[in-house]
Amino acid sequence: MRVVVTGGAGFIGSHLCDAFHANGDEVWVIDDLSSGRANRLHEGVRLYRESVRNASRLCELVTDIQPELICHLAAQVDVRESVASPGKDAEANVLGTINVLEAARAVGARMVFSSTGGAIYGQDAPVPSSESTFPAPGSPYGVAKYCSEQYVGLYNRLFGSEHAVLRFSNVYGPRQGSFGEAGVVSVFCANSIQGKPITIFGDGKQTRDYVYVADCVAAFMAAADYGKAGIWNIGTGTEVGVLELAELVNRFARSDSQLVFAPARAGELTRSALACELAAQDLGWQPATSLADGVQAVVRWFEAGAPDRTSL
Repeated sequence: MRVVVTGGAGFIGSHLCDAFHANGDEVWVIDDLSSGRANRLHEGVRLYRESVRNASRLCELVTDIQPELICHLAAQVDVRESVASPGKDAEANVLGTINVLEAARAVGARMVFSSTGGAIYGQDAPVPSSESTFPAPGSPYGVAKYCSEQYVGLYNRLFGSEHAVLRFSNVYGPRQGSFGEAGVVSVFCANSIQGKPITIFGDGKQTRDYVYVADCVAAFMAAADYGKAGIWNIGTGTEVGVLELAELVNRFARSDSQLVFAPARAGELTRSALACELAAQDLGWQPATSLADGVQAVVRWFEAGAPDRTSL
């Protein structure tokens, strides 16, 4: 299969490219390298340095490649940045997605879109949240992702396409740590290994659903094989407190890093976890990596010097 991965030099995208390449597929990456790193990519993967915001060039590249599948991961992913610059966030996440949809339509390709769960369902959603939960985003980032999902559904209705949406919880794993990509697990691990304080925003009682990157890659592959339209949560269904995570990281890093507290950040949720029964039913997908095993893998990655290329 011929596959394009937007944002493919990023944390999740580069692991996804590895999986497609190992599967014998031809893989192209379109990434502006604003946060991605070219060195993460296997030598057999071809890279075009371009932004999904450049509609005409994006369409030219996709037309030249003629992919059967486009996995769209290129995005602005920082909730705080979206609050500070909602227009910039919408340009990357909404207009960028429309441009990818148009490029896919030009060549008849199917798209699998990387969306978000907690940021879409919002503060008052039941936990764990199912796909039937009414969206009430609490940040511009969540609004932009939900708006992009609406365009995906619109294109399916207007043009008979079978584009799919994966709503991820908090993804973590090796290769997460570059500017613009650092998640709480990688930040905690990096600080703990160095003996630096671990900063907790708020009281530390807020919860998240942490899903390992290899499980997310497996969800992409399952959605690609499924071949039909749909929206699926991809997480573990388990709430983990931030304080609990920090203690786990310190234990596996063999560290006694001090926990320091800072004011809560605007737009962030108090509780979040995703119900994933629909993905199990439709895609045959279930998370396979425990939080303990995943955190240990991240600690080992940092201890090895945080290399761009690393196997899961």
